[in-house]
Amino acid sequence: MLMLSMMTLIIMIITIVVMMLATLLSKKTLTDREKCSPFECGFDPMNSSRLPFSLRFFLIAIIFLIFDVEIALLLPMIMIIKSSNLINWTITSLFFIFILIVGLYHEWNQGALEWNE
Repeated sequence: MLMLSMMTLIIMIITIVVMMLATLLSKKTLTDREKCSPFECGFDPMNSSRLPFSLRFFLIAIIFLIFDVEIALLLPMIMIIKSSNLINWTITSLFFIFILIVGLYHEWNQGALEWNE
């Protein structure tokens, strides 16, 4: 029993020493190469985060989210065609697609889909 307690204590000490060594060896410097390089959006990560940015990035992201959610809503409609009333399904699907087309036309008419002005 004493031998098992000694082995457990030795394993715990070795584990603690290895964890402390790993912590000391894995410390990164404050000027890490990845943090100093620009992110994929082109902004410098070391500058102030309160600088104004182009609203085009935000607008394109919102449009993408709207039409991405639209796909997630259209796919189940195909799956329930056999288990629902065909007339109700057709009216609902056409109304949903009509709303999306009107939204797309509005965005196009407002110039949100054109990158260059």
